This record gives sequence, C-alpha cells and structure tokens, in this order.
Amino acid sequence: MRRPGSDGEHALQRRLGTVHRAERFYDEQVLDRLNDRMREFVGRQEMFFLATSDRHGECDSTFRAGPPGFLRVFDDKTLAYPEYRGNGVLASLGNIEENPHLGILLIDFMRDRIGLHINGRARVVADAEMRAAHPDLPVDPVPGRRAVVWVEVTVEEAYIHCAKHIPHLQKVPNQRRHAAPAGAPGTGTDAGTRADAGTRTDAGTGSGVGDGDGNGSVNGAPADRDRDWGTDDVKRKGGDFFGAAADVREGRRAPVTVREQEQDDAPARGPVPPRPEEWQREAERVLARARERAPEGAGQPFSGWFR
Repeated sequence: MRRPGSDGEHALQRRLGTVHRAERFYDEQVLDRLNDRMREFVGRQEMFFLATSDRHGECDSTFRAGPPGFLRVFDDKTLAYPEYRGNGVLASLGNIEENPHLGILLIDFMRDRIGLHINGRARVVADAEMRAAHPDLPVDPVPGRRAVVWVEVTVEEAYIHCAKHIPHLQKVPNQRRHAAPAGAPGTGTDAGTRADAGTRTDAGTGSGVGDGDGNGSVNGAPADRDRDWGTDDVKRKGGDFFGAAADVREGRRAPVTVREQEQDDAPARGPVPPRPEEWQREAERVLARARERAPEGAGQPFSGWFR
C-alpha cells in the first residue's frame, strides 16, 4: 500500500535522515477519515485556511470564517462549507473547477492551541442541490452569510498540526479604534469608524483576527453590528489598505489586462492549455488505457492505511 505523502517528501526524508520519524507520524497520526474527536473539533471552529491550485500547479491560499459549525461535517468522509458573496474573482472556486485537490488547515488559537489538517477532493455544489441532499441545513439569519454555492470535500487525509508554535490568543470585546488621520497607515478606513472585533495574545497586543459571529453577541459583549457580511462597500472591506490602487493611479504599476497576461504567460507556459472539459476527457482516456493494461487483480479498492 502506498504511503501517505508525496514522492518529494519521501525523497527528502531519506536525504535528511528523518524516515523513522516520518514513518512513525504516518502510522500514528495520519487517518483517511475524520474520527469522532476530529469531527467535534471541526464543528466548533470559526475559521480555517484554504489552499488550492490550478491545473498548472500554481497555488492560492486564503481564509474562510463564519459562526461555529459553518464548516459542516456530514460523516467521517464528507464535509462542506458555504461560499459567501465575495469580490467576484472566485480564485479558489476556479482552481477547484480545474483541480479538485485542496488542503484545509484549522487552528484553535484560543482553547486547545492545536491544529488539524484535512486534505481531500472537492466539488462545487449549488445551494439548492446541497439542501436537497441535506434538508436539515439551517438558513443563516445573516444575509451576507447565505451560501452562493457550497464546496463539498471528500476527506483523503486528516492529521494533527502540533501545538509547539501556535500562539495563544484571547477574544476581546469590540472596540472603537483610536482617532487617527484619515488614510493613516494601518487604518484602511476613515478615522473613528468601528474596527472589527479582534483577538489579543497573552501579552495583550492586537492581532486583528475577527471573532464576531454577527449573530447576537461576542464573548458576552454586543455583536459588531457594523460588520457587513457580503458587503461591496470598499471601506467596509478594508479600503486600499496596501496601496495597490494608489500605485496604479499614480503610475507606479500599470493594471494588467487579460491580453497582457496571456502574452506574459505564453513564453513560460507554451501553447494555451485545453479547456477544463477537454483536459478531463483526455485524463479519463489515459486512465481507461491504464486500467486496460493493468495486471489482473491489481485494481484492489483503497481501504485506508490503517485497517
């Protein structure tokens, strides 16, 4: 049975002398499903980090958040999360359309200081289809948190992220920012507007990680009513915090057009790749030929690494 992990990590383990430690981790910590404790952990998290890549292997990482349980566990092999209204780019969903493999990292900074990796295969599902399959799905009372579509994930690997370097954060009530000149670095909004609820480390420094659920209260304090889930308001979304739009306006960087991007990509990538449906047909054809050539009895169904 093939071991978890990539050929690259196995080669590096041999080169750096970590094979024994890696084998022990694979044997003791990597599952091909979510056990009961993992399911309970997922069900109370309010955020996770998401990694995807397109069919060329070019990566994107992003952040997702919502009330506890927004990443829903249906069984030990299946979970799903809603995609809210965003900036319209759809980078992660676009990657999933081309390449269904994704990675989810959940970290509990506040209670257990532990993390959980979930790797699997995903598909984009319409809200109506998801609700037909799971009639007990609640309707979120916050309009900006209503699902545009869902991402359904079939779990292939689940394993711990150790606590060694995870900072301990603590929720604090919503606070107004101190007055500062409009447009000052670090504000991203006009002076005096309400900042989203934040967290602080044990030392008390703010991290800016939101903890409001937009649904009544935050740690016993009134919820941040100014948080507009799904808003298109530029200031509410952070404004030009990093100055990218200003760079374009002032001529320090010209905006990239689709045509320019295609020209820039052509030397590196060669011919324009096939459309996703053509790529899928070709992949299915190659797999069918491989199955025909496989020795009799070689196609045993996968039953997990630890049966």
